[in-house]
Amino acid sequence: MSDVVRIGLIGAGQIGTNHLKTYSQIPEAKVVAVADLFPEKVDAAQSDFDIEKGYSDFRELLAREDIDAVDVCVHNNKHAPITIDALQAGKNVYCEKPMAGCYRDAEAMLNTARECNKHLHIQLGMLYTAETRGAKRVIDEGALGDIYHVRSFGHRRRGRPFVDGYGSATFVDKEIAAGGALFDMGIYHLTQVLHLIGNPAVRTVSGATHQALAMYEDRKAFSGYGVEEMGLGWVRLEGGITFDIEETWAVHYDGQESSKILGSKAGLRLDPLTYFSSMGDMPLSGTLDTKSSDTRWHSCIPDTKWYDSSQRHWIGALLGHVQLLPTAEYALNAALISEGIYLSTKAERELTVEEIRSQSRSLAIDPYTPEKVWK
Repeated sequence: MSDVVRIGLIGAGQIGTNHLKTYSQIPEAKVVAVADLFPEKVDAAQSDFDIEKGYSDFRELLAREDIDAVDVCVHNNKHAPITIDALQAGKNVYCEKPMAGCYRDAEAMLNTARECNKHLHIQLGMLYTAETRGAKRVIDEGALGDIYHVRSFGHRRRGRPFVDGYGSATFVDKEIAAGGALFDMGIYHLTQVLHLIGNPAVRTVSGATHQALAMYEDRKAFSGYGVEEMGLGWVRLEGGITFDIEETWAVHYDGQESSKILGSKAGLRLDPLTYFSSMGDMPLSGTLDTKSSDTRWHSCIPDTKWYDSSQRHWIGALLGHVQLLPTAEYALNAALISEGIYLSTKAERELTVEEIRSQSRSLAIDPYTPEKVWK
C-alpha cells in the first residue's frame, strides 16, 4: 500500500457525511468513491468532498481494484451483508457502530474477516478520548489492583432519534435498526469499559428494557417506534468481574453519574477521570489531568496521533504505523451482551452465554431496503 489509503464509502446519509468530514482532515486518507440508494445524496457527497465516482449500487464500488478499504455507513441490520460482501471482494472494512443488529450477524462478520485475512474495524469513538487513554495507563500500571466490578453508564435527558427531532425514522424502526439506546450510545460506553478491562468473556446476562416516556404521536406513528429508550443489564464476566449497565435516551433524571472501574487497590470514575484510593489510612480522591498529559503525549510519543479518533487510528493501522485495536472483538462481545439483555427481557430471567448464542437469529436485511422519509 502507498502512503495514502484509497477509500470507498457506502451510505452517504448523516453518519456517512460525518465520516467524510473526518477523512477530509486526514492527509493519509482519500475517499475516491461513494455509493448510496439516493442519487441526491451521492451527488451532494461528490460535490461537497470532491469525490471522483458515485454509484447507486454498492457492488459496483466493490468491483474497483483501486480501492484499499471500504467504510460502511448504513443502518444496523444492513451492516452484515454489505461488510461480508466487501471483505469477500478483498477490501478491508471500517464499519459504523454497532457491529450488527444481533450477535449472530456480528459473529459472521468477524469470521469472514478472519477467513479473508482482512482487517475489520468498528467505529467505537470512546476508545480514543484522553480519559480512556489515561484510564488505560493507570490500569496497565496495576494501580487498581484486582478489578472486580465495572459500570457502563450513558445518559440523555431527552434525545431519542427522530421522535425528538434528531435523525431519521429508520433509526427507531426495529426491523432496520434492531435496537435503541443500547445500540446508539450504549455500544460506546460498553466497549470503552470492555477495552479497559481486557475484554473478558461473558458468562451470564440479565437485563430489562423500557419505553415509558411520552413522545410526539405523529412521529411515533410514522416511525413505528419499536426500540428501547432505556436499557439495563447485569453481566457476569470471566474472572469473577461483575458489570452493570444503564443507558438512556430519555429519562426524568439529571445524569450525574459515570462509568467506573473498581479494583482492590483503587477505583476510577471515567468522566471526569478521577482516582479513588487511600493513603495513611485515609480516603483519597484525585482528578487526573488528562488535558496537559495529552498535550505532552502528542509532543513526546509520536504514535499518539494515530489514536486521536477511530478513523485516524484505522488509517494509521492500514499504513502499518500502529497495530489495529481489536475493535471487532470488543463489538462482538458488546453484541452478545446487548442481545442477552433483549432476550433476558423477554425471558424475565438471567441467561447463560450458551443460551444467548443458541437463540440468536440473523436480522440482516436486503441492503437495498430504502429508509423511511419524513414528510
